[in-house]
Amino acid sequence: MALPKTNLVHSLGAYTFPWRDYNQVRLYINGESFFPAMLTAISNAKHYVMLEMYLVESGLIATRFIQMLNEVAERGVKVFLLFDAFGSSGFKTADRDKLAHENISLIFYNPLNYGTLRRNLFRDHRKILVVDKTSAFIGGAGIADAFISTKADAGWRETLLEVNGDCVCDWVKAFSRSWSSYASLPLPECEDDNEIIQSVVPCRISCSVGSSRLGIKRSLIKRIRSAERTIWISTAYFVPSMKVRRALVRAAKRGVDVKLLLPGEKSDHPAIRHAGRRFYYRLLRAGIGIYEYQPRFLHQKVLLCDSWVSIGSSNIDRWNFRWNLEANQEVENQVFVDEVTEMFKNDFVESEKIELDRWQKRPWYYRLQEWFWGKVDQIIDRILR
Repeated sequence: MALPKTNLVHSLGAYTFPWRDYNQVRLYINGESFFPAMLTAISNAKHYVMLEMYLVESGLIATRFIQMLNEVAERGVKVFLLFDAFGSSGFKTADRDKLAHENISLIFYNPLNYGTLRRNLFRDHRKILVVDKTSAFIGGAGIADAFISTKADAGWRETLLEVNGDCVCDWVKAFSRSWSSYASLPLPECEDDNEIIQSVVPCRISCSVGSSRLGIKRSLIKRIRSAERTIWISTAYFVPSMKVRRALVRAAKRGVDVKLLLPGEKSDHPAIRHAGRRFYYRLLRAGIGIYEYQPRFLHQKVLLCDSWVSIGSSNIDRWNFRWNLEANQEVENQVFVDEVTEMFKNDFVESEKIELDRWQKRPWYYRLQEWFWGKVDQIIDRILR
């Protein structure tokens, strides 16, 4: 097992990826769907498995992944694991020790250092699984039981995307750039080819590397500004920048159907929800539809603008864009857009729509929470700027 290093991947130079035409994509809704698919893909690995994760917690799901990773490692598959040091703090030492196989390398991104507190804010928030050069899974889920249903809880609402084809090699390259900042162990190379996938589904990787490389934010704003019909956004944390809010308002005023799908009262960070709700009034007044999801905590990150979809790890909040490593998969394909549109519609049905007149009559203590957490957000933003 490799030892963690301390140099930040944020020091890497800019990198962008081109559109790749030859791909297939598949949508997975909730953990009951995507965890079995991920484990099956790992079980079919012939050469290597690369797993980059923010949230890793000991439990049923982690145990299943540990077992499968050891099984493939035993038959010679090379396994490369890059876990965020803070996000994986719930990954017990006993479970880490179970990954001590000669074909498994485990690295922790940015180990906490209490001598340099500001440095600790930089986190690897990506969620990427790459198997050989055949498949990649991208989304917002971690290796944690929070994403599966139990008798007591429905599990977090999450969406993952699987891509097969030319884009997989780009995911290998994206993983390699994170990995190489922490480990000297070389990774397998991935050569582009069009021999396996012949269907044309244009895809592109979009990355953010802290506040210095805002590829995901730039791509989103560009799509919002050019949208003619639809802008539907689902995010777990909604504390957007002024630039994003202005772009959404202007789109709604020119007649674009703008809808936001956001968490309801079920949230792992209620303070962030209250801070974001302070923006509701202006957005509602501009004609933007706001829906708060009710059955469970909404954790998915899905962007839909006309014929373009982006799914991945990035939320629409300032903190996300300033401090985190993020990665999304962009897709331009009408069949896939129709599938994502149907998913949104089903989620809207299970949501409470916020109406402007009722929002203006909300209780005083709601307003107080929005004001208080909004001030906290502004103060933190000012201090850490």
